[in-house]
Amino acid sequence: MIINVIKILLPTTLAFIIGIALTPKLTSYMYKYKLWKKKARENGITNNEFTKLHNANAEVSTPRLGGIVIWLSVIGVITIMWLVSKIFPSDLSLKLDFYSRNQTLIPLASFLLGAGLGLIDDFIQIRGIGMFSGDNINYRKVKIISIILIGTLIGSWFYYKLGISHISVPFSDAINLGVLFIPFFIIIMLAVFSGSVIDGMDGLAGGVLAIIFSAYTVIAFGQNQIDISAFCGVIAGGILAFLWFNIPPARFYMGETGIMGLLVVLTTIAFLTDTVLLLPLIALPLAATTASNIIQIISYKFFNKKRVFKIAPLHHHFHAMGWSREKIVMRYWVVSTITAILGVIIVFTSK
Repeated sequence: MIINVIKILLPTTLAFIIGIALTPKLTSYMYKYKLWKKKARENGITNNEFTKLHNANAEVSTPRLGGIVIWLSVIGVITIMWLVSKIFPSDLSLKLDFYSRNQTLIPLASFLLGAGLGLIDDFIQIRGIGMFSGDNINYRKVKIISIILIGTLIGSWFYYKLGISHISVPFSDAINLGVLFIPFFIIIMLAVFSGSVIDGMDGLAGGVLAIIFSAYTVIAFGQNQIDISAFCGVIAGGILAFLWFNIPPARFYMGETGIMGLLVVLTTIAFLTDTVLLLPLIALPLAATTASNIIQIISYKFFNKKRVFKIAPLHHHFHAMGWSREKIVMRYWVVSTITAILGVIIVFTSK
């Protein structure tokens, strides 16, 4: 029991330390080569409220590759723990190595795949050249297709390689979806990814995602998936290192290389821990972000261009109401903590 706790807490702490150590040189490089958007989102914006609140100057003067801190921290910790177990083999070092084929290979691969695609996206926006710069509607379609392809790949691995085709229903029997598990996986990944616009205020996405992955650290530990628990802890540690420098005023933004990687792996972990139906509660701010966008679009298109919210997604609505950015971010962290705790409780009481 104690060694399992150490196996989780030690790599988590190490990820934070590595992230903090990497950031000074990384940010110097980012600022030296001006790795930020060349075009702000003002083109095509029709909502006057958004125009008033949007800080276009910060968008084109702040680097957007902060997510690199997170995935480099994760890779660094996994590599260190693996090398120690190989160079200094012992019962302790072998136990602390949490890289395993049956638990952490799939989430690690999905994390790096999402982060890699996000990195390509970031560089397209940084260069600001070509039809896909400025995050136009056509490029959003390309990103959606990319997520569908990733979801198909990972969902097929779950179904054909791992033999997983069921989902657990809290306080009820599991549902066997058969081959429909694959399209269900794709739909969930798209739904989770649609919450990526939560990365719109300094510290918001980082704090919320750190809490979500901390919750999954506890969930996986309680299910005796110790390697997955350690992996989630390491991600949380890397996010906290990023958050240290993302608190207002942000030294850099997470960018797609961070948010895409994190949301892809979050979907994967939700399925590996068989808690996908509780994900909307555990990750309530993400669900609320997606829901507010959907409600706004439906209302605008089908109800005579009426808006339910001043601005969507929801956190911008609160900003338009007069809440400060700091108040919104802190309250999102508080709500995230409470709903994540409730989700953990339901996971362990519904079995």
